[in-house]
Amino acid sequence: MDPASSDSPDDNQTRERQRSASGCTDTDADVHLRVICYDETVRKLDHYYGIVKRQLLQNQSISLGIFPSTSQDHRVGDVRTSIYCAASIWSLFQAYRRIDDDRGKAYELGQSCVKCMRGILTCWMRQCEHVESFKKGQNPKFALHAKFHLLTGEEVISSEEYGHLQIDIVSLYLLFLVQMITSGLQIIYTMDEVTFVQNLVYYVERAYRTPDFGMWERGSKYNNGTPELHASSIGLAKAALEAINGCNLFGEKGASWSVIFVDIDAHNRNRSIFETLLPRESSSKNVDVSLLCAISFPAFATHDQMLYSKTRNQIVSLLEGKHGFKRFHRDGYGTVLEDNKRRYYHIAETKVFEKIECEWPLFFLFMIIEGMFKGNEEQVEQYKNKLKPLVKRDKWGDPVVPKYYYVHRDQVNLERSEPGSQGRQPSSEGNPRNLFLWGQSVWIIASLLMDGLLHINELDIIRRHLPSYNRPRKGGRYSAFQRTRYMKESKKNRGTASDLVVQVVLIAESMRLQAMMATYGIQTQTPHEVEPVQIWPPRELVKVYQNLGVSEKLGLQGRPTRPIGALGTSKIYRVCGQTVLCYPLVFEVSDFYLSHDMALLIDDIKSELHFVGKYWRLSGRPTVCVLIREEHMRDIHFRELLDLLAQLKTGYCDGLKVRTGRLQNLISSSCIEHLDFMSALDIDLDIKPFEQLQHASIGYQSLTDVPRAITYSEDSMSFKDMELQPTHEVINVLRSVSTLHGQTQLLGILLRREGPDFQIDGHPVGERVLALLSQASSLRYWRTVRECTALLSKEVESISPYITTVLVSGKQLTVGYGKDEVLLDRPVQPGGIHDLFYNASLQTHNVVQAVLQQEVVLYCGKLIATHTHLFNGILNIRVGWVIKAMTYYLHDVCHSKETVEGLAPSEVRRLLVKVLSLDEWAQQEKLTPQQIRVIDGCLGRTPKRFYEKVFNILRKTPLGVRLCDQLLPQHPTISEMSSGELNFALTVQSLLNHIQHPEYRQIVVELFSVVATILERNPELKFLHVLNLDQIFKDAFKMFLKDHGREWTDDASTFYNASHVVVSSYLARAVVNFMLTGDMRSEIEEGLTCKVS
Repeated sequence: MDPASSDSPDDNQTRERQRSASGCTDTDADVHLRVICYDETVRKLDHYYGIVKRQLLQNQSISLGIFPSTSQDHRVGDVRTSIYCAASIWSLFQAYRRIDDDRGKAYELGQSCVKCMRGILTCWMRQCEHVESFKKGQNPKFALHAKFHLLTGEEVISSEEYGHLQIDIVSLYLLFLVQMITSGLQIIYTMDEVTFVQNLVYYVERAYRTPDFGMWERGSKYNNGTPELHASSIGLAKAALEAINGCNLFGEKGASWSVIFVDIDAHNRNRSIFETLLPRESSSKNVDVSLLCAISFPAFATHDQMLYSKTRNQIVSLLEGKHGFKRFHRDGYGTVLEDNKRRYYHIAETKVFEKIECEWPLFFLFMIIEGMFKGNEEQVEQYKNKLKPLVKRDKWGDPVVPKYYYVHRDQVNLERSEPGSQGRQPSSEGNPRNLFLWGQSVWIIASLLMDGLLHINELDIIRRHLPSYNRPRKGGRYSAFQRTRYMKESKKNRGTASDLVVQVVLIAESMRLQAMMATYGIQTQTPHEVEPVQIWPPRELVKVYQNLGVSEKLGLQGRPTRPIGALGTSKIYRVCGQTVLCYPLVFEVSDFYLSHDMALLIDDIKSELHFVGKYWRLSGRPTVCVLIREEHMRDIHFRELLDLLAQLKTGYCDGLKVRTGRLQNLISSSCIEHLDFMSALDIDLDIKPFEQLQHASIGYQSLTDVPRAITYSEDSMSFKDMELQPTHEVINVLRSVSTLHGQTQLLGILLRREGPDFQIDGHPVGERVLALLSQASSLRYWRTVRECTALLSKEVESISPYITTVLVSGKQLTVGYGKDEVLLDRPVQPGGIHDLFYNASLQTHNVVQAVLQQEVVLYCGKLIATHTHLFNGILNIRVGWVIKAMTYYLHDVCHSKETVEGLAPSEVRRLLVKVLSLDEWAQQEKLTPQQIRVIDGCLGRTPKRFYEKVFNILRKTPLGVRLCDQLLPQHPTISEMSSGELNFALTVQSLLNHIQHPEYRQIVVELFSVVATILERNPELKFLHVLNLDQIFKDAFKMFLKDHGREWTDDASTFYNASHVVVSSYLARAVVNFMLTGDMRSEIEEGLTCKVS
């Protein structure tokens, strides 16, 4: 049936209805009309039933129930197509349920849908070992397959030959599984299947850090076999996690152990990173039509109206054509110029596909469905009319949607010169003899909606299209993404809860600590006082969750040992009859030294509360346990902690509403999660709750009675020369050295040379270092603390998510120094962290750097999520250079004798924020131009539109740009990439990274801007030879020296210290001179003048 036309009663039927109505009462007329409407509805449904039978069910596998991508393929079943076909059949099943007597058609459709969904599940369950391996490392070779043999379900193509890693497919399956189960279909039969689906949740939970091949199965747009982080995949994963959380896979009659659980912190990371990426799809694709399926039907992954509109408008304005939507820019799929015999493209080959990309009518259908959900009749009508001439007919008169429309070979050049001017040909896939089943299935869904046979609430039973606060409230024992409506929108803080109250429980480690706190008006509870509720460390909850999704039969080991995040520890849990509250990770006494800095802990408590308040999405209030330990009392910053606790007592924490109180009084309004799966397991858990400290007397009455930590300092002395001395000499010197820093250096020499088990006076070197670390930690002597931590090769806990946060913010991260810098352009697995920071380069440069760089990465990851503006203009965060900027500010601007490694962690974080916010205070503190250039150069900061300017320069520079003996060629750079593409910006950054002097780097950035300005004002110019930036700088510096009456010198400090205006004027003169030496177009020589200003 053509979507552009809707069936209506014929004229005879209308006249008959009018005649009948004239002789009846109003009530009889209403009844008669209802009968006619009922008959008309049945006729329409039967019409669609015939189409579904002929077009879809005719092509369903007789054994597994899955579908091929096209009707002529009798061998390979395609999972994505199968899911959409099942959704289409299910839609008609839903429509039939409206009528009383469907003559068994609804049941048949429902069972066909069940068979397909179970067929996909069967194929995937045969790959359980893939799922288990993938959970540990997200390696593409362990991805669940997206294609199977149509009849046997066997693998038909390996991961080496095809990009099976498509996170969005598994997410799409979970999403429709929940929709169908909620509608009453019984799809999951056994606990083995429940266990497997729980593991599918683990499979997609880390979508936010898993580069995949995306909806188009090719990864990056260069089609070179490289997977990317795709916003569409992350958005589908976010939607699936929201949908399946708390879902009982056995339906309404299911038991407590058939419920699926979702890690709320994993969901939040997917949400955060999805919204960070939008409206971009990936590093190589600024815009991609696949995002339409993420922001609209079927996922509805964002309800942020600004993000939604920005993404949708970009898709429509940049990708829509007369025959459908292009998938993305420079997409070669289906074009006459693509070589089908090759799997991958050559370098720069994508340029040839520009402006002739195929157009897919399928996405007109998605726009129609979106219009139906939005109640936008104008949009529905608009895309109906656009689709009408594109749809073909088969011998039964059934509509057929072509897969895509391509530009004929004879018209390629004409289309390139005037996009949209040429007609297009329909593909061979999507004709009456070879149906494109994905297109047909979406057409059926759109038509059912337009004909009023299917309501949007029947297609989206779980109301994904509504914000969480407008969805029907779930009853039951499990948490749900259904926060009540208290959202306050603003430009700075989208989606902040204006009325959300974060509940805070203050737990004191001992009675004497409780008594001392009471003297300051701070009411706390001890672990004994909150009984029968238990206080658990978060690691104990990890042990419980490890039992979720375990199956020896399937070879599945349950939840990976990932830490429970801030949102997860804000729920109250009921486990095996016990009520449990976990304190957050920030209170865990870690092996790493950050937990010893009270000022950092105070900042972290505030950050934790605000994080929970901002991102809480569950019904019920979050409850945060603030744990106060006796060791905190000895810290010099303890009074600041008391001030914070007093602030919480007022009901506000820096604008956030909080409520402190007794735990027993807060439970009724808390979010409570019932971990019922534990009741069905016969397992003895070795749980160690947080224990209360016991003392003979209550003791301290006030802070004046508490023994305070002393402020320790010592003279620094270098023992570097001992590296060349024999071991016995090093031991003799060690015995005579009393300073902590001196002992650390000598123990480090012995540790590297002899190993941790080498004995000194009956004690292993490793133990001596540990003892020294403990002593330095109690004294808060941070330099030695860091050195000992580095010698013991310790790592910051859970640093991987922060690395991922930096990367998906469109930044790169570089650790190390100089030539041995390691560039991170994709997420790092937790197992790879050690080798990343404890490499030979960092150890040789300075052993402390191994931990200091971890610190800075951690702070950058936290800051970029909450204070994104600090990183404006910084594309590559080179951690070693950031530390150089901090050191420079400390020594050259503040004239301090302190070293960065000697500062407390909280001071390091404040110093990092200080240098990142340079623009906000540089003028006020009267920094010189050179000082500003040094700090900005270390940070790698560039002005707005910088990369666009470099791209325009390359267009006018056929032989490329040279800098530091490195050439940035015109081709394949501009033929492979576009000006707004993230990958182009990263290419320019890699060129700038060859500069070793930060102030020179900033001068080069200014030089690029000057050249771009000259070329913008003189569009007829272009460089005939290589644009040598080093030479232009030297020429500008020579002119500067000459004008100031100075002799040539290699020291350019005076030039670096000149104002931006002065430097730009000399650079402009040097550029013009460079061009006038013959390195320009001949038109200039013929008398054209060059405009500089």
